[in-house]
Amino acid sequence: MQSSEPVTRVVVGVDGSPSSHAALRWADRYARAVGGVVEAIHVWDTPSAAGFTGPAIDPDFDLEQARERFRAELVAIFPDERPPGLREMLVEGDPSETLIRASQGAGILVVGRRGRGAFTRAMLGSVSTRCAQHAACPVVVVRQETEADAVH
Repeated sequence: MQSSEPVTRVVVGVDGSPSSHAALRWADRYARAVGGVVEAIHVWDTPSAAGFTGPAIDPDFDLEQARERFRAELVAIFPDERPPGLREMLVEGDPSETLIRASQGAGILVVGRRGRGAFTRAMLGSVSTRCAQHAACPVVVVRQETEADAVH
């Protein structure tokens, strides 16, 4: 008999930073524990979309570059094999707005925390802060893994 319980969506932002890689690994472990599915979202933006007035930009080329970066990240995070049921989403737009929108109906939103320097290490990044303030579900902010974390 199949359960009529909805499957928990675990939404995670992946942006290439070490903390977002840690967030995706955390989201995968959590989804496996609760029988959920992971939606890995990589948000990209074309400079011309923001009013960039430099050289001509080809949005199709930008999309292909974003797609290749996302594929490379997933291979780096899961070198042996991708988790079963991993949903990969490549979205053009603002990262925090995209993740907040994706949090609708999700069980949890997972984001990385980026720190730069001694003072900012104690603070959240702008995307994680906005997500924590505006997401429609609980938010987990994951710090970058250290070598000690990876061993355990």
